[in-house]
Amino acid sequence: MPHRLTLLERVRGEVSRSRHVPMLAIAGDSASGKTTLTRGLVEALGSDQITSMCTDDYHRYDRSERKELPFTALHPECNYLEIMEQHLQLLTLGQPILKPVYSHSHGTLDRPTLLTPSDFVIVEGLFPLYSKLSRACFDVTVFLDPPEEVRRTWKIKRDTTQRGYTKEQVVQDLDRREPESQAYIRPQRTHADIVIRFKPASNEDGSQTMNAEILLRPTIAHPDLTDVLGSDTREAIHLKLIRDDDGKPVDALHVHGGARSELSKSVEEVIWHHLGLDQPVPAAIGQISPGVRSEPLAIAQLVLLYHLITAATS
Repeated sequence: MPHRLTLLERVRGEVSRSRHVPMLAIAGDSASGKTTLTRGLVEALGSDQITSMCTDDYHRYDRSERKELPFTALHPECNYLEIMEQHLQLLTLGQPILKPVYSHSHGTLDRPTLLTPSDFVIVEGLFPLYSKLSRACFDVTVFLDPPEEVRRTWKIKRDTTQRGYTKEQVVQDLDRREPESQAYIRPQRTHADIVIRFKPASNEDGSQTMNAEILLRPTIAHPDLTDVLGSDTREAIHLKLIRDDDGKPVDALHVHGGARSELSKSVEEVIWHHLGLDQPVPAAIGQISPGVRSEPLAIAQLVLLYHLITAATS
């Protein structure tokens, strides 16, 4: 074997012995809540401990170029998925990557940036669970699955207030994307360890709130929540066995947004205690926007933090 090939093999061996970085994938359709969920996790432990990235940065075409194409950003051909897979492999080995950058504000492909993984990595976006190779890079995989009418409402609000679209443009885009959503994005739900569905519910007083249903599939070991599940906490949280979409039994953790705030926060405190972190529950946990908080979101984030921290010690 030529000397340079021998050297390359030696270097590859050293890379393969690099530190393992625990990685969490959060997949879901556009405006399903991925960024909100991710942001709270990053702010909870700090960006010095959690590195986050979005797979939307791997778009192959900018917004103006996509207007001339027969498919949308939800089509695999519209994304550099092979490069994404390579980068995910490097990140889980603790190696830096030169990550592409897509600007949602301007619809442009901007200058790439150097991304070095810290103690944990969260990858959110449309395609983190699309291929077998990308899924193999993660310790924990999540799919966000809000009811479609809720997701459409969220997308219309976000894109009209933050991205400069009219309501008519957003609705037209949603309708155009629907076949590719069904073909390429929603099937990733099958491969998730955890499926989270935030959905509206009515309280006894007639007001509306947002509940969460968290499916805990037996593909990974989940936290023991015995000490937070009882008759005294059922108003805020309860667990029951249901049938998943494939007909298999799965544990469903139901978190009620209409529960008394002090009860929900006491549940959060117990789950936070399981993490073994000697500090109060961070204010960023459960925060939707400044001054707006969701207890179901907080508990979902705490469950995911448990998995990240557990992955670092296993």
